[in-house]
Amino acid sequence: MAEKEEKQVKKEKKPEFKETVRESKERKIDESVTKLIRILATDIPGNKKIYPGLTRIKGVSWSYSNAICNLLNLDKAKKVEDLTEAEIQKITNLLKKAEGVPQFLMNARKDFSSGENSHIIGSDLDLKRDFDIKRLKKIRSYRGWRHATGQPVRGQRTRNHFRKNKAVGVGKKAKPAA
Repeated sequence: MAEKEEKQVKKEKKPEFKETVRESKERKIDESVTKLIRILATDIPGNKKIYPGLTRIKGVSWSYSNAICNLLNLDKAKKVEDLTEAEIQKITNLLKKAEGVPQFLMNARKDFSSGENSHIIGSDLDLKRDFDIKRLKKIRSYRGWRHATGQPVRGQRTRNHFRKNKAVGVGKKAKPAA
């Protein structure tokens, strides 16, 4: 009998999970808060490694990030939060000037307006792309015409997969009144 009473008492005393869940969430939030490093108007989480962390910056690809790490002799496995101010400044300067980076990694080779090789990063990249498309439309080139009409520009077929957010399918014809 005593054993049955003890079991009933244990069943009645249920642990309060709500408090423990809240406490564990608070601990997880505290542990997950990491330092953010700002490079060229982009926040990079401090727990990321340098090599993938630099790809968060718009205009920096994996190969460009690799070239930066190699040129500055940075350990790719090093965390972003462990970078010193001098290293961050070196990275920023190299991203702005792109000196010593191979030409084939640059995204503005033989620029139309200046004729020079450069690498464009951040919001300037969006502006440059928009101006290039506007220039193509203005001179009425084939590519500009395709951009203007919303057609695929690089030789894709138009029968199937170029549509964006448009109704797809065959509409039904209205039946004539009999």
